[in-house]
Amino acid sequence: MYPTTLTQLSRANPFNAPLFSLQETEEPKQSRNLAAAAIAEGDSCEFGSRKYLLLCGFGGIISCGTTHAALVPLDLVKCRMQLEFNFYFIFYRFLTIFNPVLRLLHQMSEINPGYIIINLKSQAEVSFNSGNSADVSCEFGSTKYYALCGFGGILSCGLTHTAVVPLDLVKCRIQVDPDKYKSIGKGFSLTLKEDGARGLAKGWAPTFIGYSMQGLCKFGFYEMFKIFYSDMLGEENTYLWRTSLYLAASASAEFFADIALAPMEACKVRIQTCPGYANNLRQCAPKMFAEEGVWAFYKGVVPLWMRQIPYTMMKFACFERTVELLYKHVVPKPRAECTKGEQLIVTFTAGYIAGVFCAIVSHPADSVVSVLNKESGSTAAQVLKKLGPKGVWKGLVARIIMIGTLTALQWFIYDSVKVYFRLPRPPPPEMPESLKKKLGLTE
Repeated sequence: MYPTTLTQLSRANPFNAPLFSLQETEEPKQSRNLAAAAIAEGDSCEFGSRKYLLLCGFGGIISCGTTHAALVPLDLVKCRMQLEFNFYFIFYRFLTIFNPVLRLLHQMSEINPGYIIINLKSQAEVSFNSGNSADVSCEFGSTKYYALCGFGGILSCGLTHTAVVPLDLVKCRIQVDPDKYKSIGKGFSLTLKEDGARGLAKGWAPTFIGYSMQGLCKFGFYEMFKIFYSDMLGEENTYLWRTSLYLAASASAEFFADIALAPMEACKVRIQTCPGYANNLRQCAPKMFAEEGVWAFYKGVVPLWMRQIPYTMMKFACFERTVELLYKHVVPKPRAECTKGEQLIVTFTAGYIAGVFCAIVSHPADSVVSVLNKESGSTAAQVLKKLGPKGVWKGLVARIIMIGTLTALQWFIYDSVKVYFRLPRPPPPEMPESLKKKLGLTE
């Protein structure tokens, strides 16, 4: 056997042969994983193992994500200097080429490059061509609009879910071990006694990361699908079938949002409900991957859809209709005459009302998800049979408090982001004039 490195070197440089001669040598037979078997004292894993590679990848996420994020101001100025005023146009064109959803929307709306015309535009009253461009920072339905809506979703979902981690932890423990954690108060006292105050924050990292990604997809895609389905229906049908429109758009958005959420949700539940399994995300994720593979992170995606899609459909449809009813029957003046602060109060109120209904319709599936992610090897049907009709409602009070507050804060933050960035905020829908004439409501 010839030394491998020298052989490669001689083959790679055929015109300048190196000044050495190859001699056959006897090398000890080495196993494929010999390097991985040598572990220095204090190392957490084998060199070259799956855990090693996974954590190296995580280090790459931190190193690249943090440094590039720190240079965003300089990068933004650099890009604008390069592209002058064509930045948003070129970025939009890139998306329409590679994103089938936007490409289809582009074709159906028959739009000019970089400009989206939709049936809801008459409600928004924010087109740059109408003379109101000073009131808003972008066009309703533009790429910048979708991007900032997604950013609002990251803040609204990531921050609020992280803020209620202690209550979420107690709720999950009530669901998976109701004999030990009999109530919210008992759950908090036992957790403090066993893990201390720090124990109430278990699972905060996967919660923040997972629900930030979910918020990006949920709110960003909701706005996109709402406009897309509105174009398909037309102006009159959009008004007549607006509740169905809200339900369809929110369900479509949540389908993709849950795929983004599932891995972090699995880690969160395992950390919170299995004492001693792992204390944080960097311990939990590699351990789950080593034991069950990639399936460990996605085995709960179907019950997650069962929980989150009804929740999100209620969250958006109930919110939209509640806002409409509040301005029609409760608020003593039209929305256009309300201040930004008064509008945000209406948003918070409608969000809390929607949150209560959200918690009720999605709680049975939430109980299944909690138990499923705690117990390896179980299926959703097995867990549902084990819990029974009463067991799936354990922890409902805690979840109503958590989800009601959560949903209200999410809508408040999301609407505040729209106000801060001066995004178009269409008023509650009104019956189109053409439909009024058809129904004989106008002379």
